Amino acid sequence: MGFYDLSKSERVQLVNTINREIYEAVSSTQLNGIHPYFSDEDTYIRKTAYLSIGKLYRTTEEVRTKILEILDILLKSDNPKIRQTTINTAGEIGMQNFEVVRQFFEVGLFDDHHSVRNAVIGSVKKMAAKNPTPTLKWAKNYLEHPDKEIRREICHGIELRGRTHPQDILPLLEKLQHDKTLRVRNTLIHVLGQIAYKKGCLETVIGALKTWEDTELVRSALDEIVDVHHRYAKFAFFSQQQVITYIDQNFS
Repeated sequence: MGFYDLSKSERVQLVNTINREIYEAVSSTQLNGIHPYFSDEDTYIRKTAYLSIGKLYRTTEEVRTKILEILDILLKSDNPKIRQTTINTAGEIGMQNFEVVRQFFEVGLFDDHHSVRNAVIGSVKKMAAKNPTPTLKWAKNYLEHPDKEIRREICHGIELRGRTHPQDILPLLEKLQHDKTLRVRNTLIHVLGQIAYKKGCLETVIGALKTWEDTELVRSALDEIVDVHHRYAKFAFFSQQQVITYIDQNFS
């Protein structure tokens, strides 16, 4: 039975059980108490487990070293779900202290399984939003990596910070404007659209794009920005027509 097949009271009870057993497992360094939750088929049970360890790391200083040691072992598991959940746990810790989990992302970024690499993207998103300076500094090192998937994943990973502080990631995104790989270019265009529809962001994005050299990519990005304001009309600060007018008036 999945997490959301349970009643609300049953879910609360299960979360309490997971929290208790995770604490006991960490305290005694017993991985057998963690494996079942990190490898569970249900996404929400795995999420409960990694949120539990993340909270434990933040609130209980005496177990921090043990947690990092346990995660280091779990990242070597043959089970991709365990590796995926380990990366998500590292992301929870990295929102507070990126340096202690840096090595987990340097490994996870090159994992053979897509779910682990996706966990890196998701973790970079939340770390860049909450702890941007070290996270973006690290991400910058991979924007010119020879592996196109690494470039694409980093581009996607820094998106969330851009939705509130586009000025922080636009200089990084600019480095990808001449990338010849279609998947990377499409991700770049997507991210530019995603960081342009919140209050105060459109002007910053358009101002930056005016200085970019790849006119073909810029035109595609402008089209995406206009389209995003239609797709996300309920969430966008400007209407699509206002965006079209702004671009016509401010982009030559």
